[in-house]
Amino acid sequence: MPGRRPAARTLDPVQELHDAPLAPLTTLRIGGPAARLVAATTDDEVVAVVRAADAAGEPLLVLGGGSNLVIGDAGFPGTVLRVATEGCVLDGDRLTVAAGEVWSQVVDRAVLDHGLAGIEFLAGIPGSAGATPVQNVGAYGQEVADTITEVVAYDRRAGETVTVPAAECGFAYRHSRFKAEPDRYVVLRVTFRLSDEGGASSPVRYAEAARALGVGQGERADLRAARETVLKLRSGKGMVLDPEDHDTWSAGSFFTNPILTEAEHAAFLARVAERLGPDAQPPAYPAGEGRVKTSAAWLIDKAGFTKGYGTGPARLSGKHTLALTNRGNATAADLLALAREVQGGVADAFGVTLVNEPVMVGVEL
Repeated sequence: MPGRRPAARTLDPVQELHDAPLAPLTTLRIGGPAARLVAATTDDEVVAVVRAADAAGEPLLVLGGGSNLVIGDAGFPGTVLRVATEGCVLDGDRLTVAAGEVWSQVVDRAVLDHGLAGIEFLAGIPGSAGATPVQNVGAYGQEVADTITEVVAYDRRAGETVTVPAAECGFAYRHSRFKAEPDRYVVLRVTFRLSDEGGASSPVRYAEAARALGVGQGERADLRAARETVLKLRSGKGMVLDPEDHDTWSAGSFFTNPILTEAEHAAFLARVAERLGPDAQPPAYPAGEGRVKTSAAWLIDKAGFTKGYGTGPARLSGKHTLALTNRGNATAADLLALAREVQGGVADAFGVTLVNEPVMVGVEL
């Protein structure tokens, strides 16, 4: 694609390291070393490393941007594969992206260089393009499932490269077929169908973004303004990584927004009324037939864990209660102690169990 900006790389692509630090490769800056760390710059190299590890019966961790990951203090006892593939190909309205591309740069190129809508509200999200279908990354009313047409992945079970159409990806809220079977698929490329709206954005679905853009929900805004507005909103919540600002050293949203059945929602409302009074109105959004989604950030705040909560090396962000941050020298143990405190406090207050969004490696909540 014209105007392509190269992604920053931490490792020389041909380098293999032993007892290699993993913390610098994550946005949390937390985690012990890898027994072996290899960077692959082509799909063939990715597949070769995966096949070799599988043939040897060796543990394998596939690492992209390290933005949705908590690695334990003991590190990883096998091979860590750093996917460092590059390439973006635009064919009409179809954009095919290598898994190792930096996601925020993919959004920038689509919007700024080509004026294409479809992923503009996902600006500023850290991590690699290959991770986006795994988590069905979303923000401000937009998900990658809205535009993905297919995912090319290496199927470790079948021992071959497969193309998975969007309809077979099992996309749901922060979930996919690839997340459901984490040890089976290694994403190689992702294809998105974007659209030329004459300089306009996709319909603005999220109320906060619509207010900031001065449009009604469901209306379109200026495409570039939509991207810029999202970046400002994310920055205001500490969700754009700044190496100089420890308040942004996080894995993004640490907990997913709970989705409750009608019975669970009724019990939750009763607990809210008991704790906060009958006039309290927790956020509620339709989440499919008989289900309601509420806000994890609201639950955390109302359970008494306000912005900046904590006194140790791991604390809640001073900008957003959903981000658990490393204040500079936190360990995974520090971070998980805080996460368990928050999770337990919300369960005690409202009877809702928060579920972690980041992938846990060598640890569990």
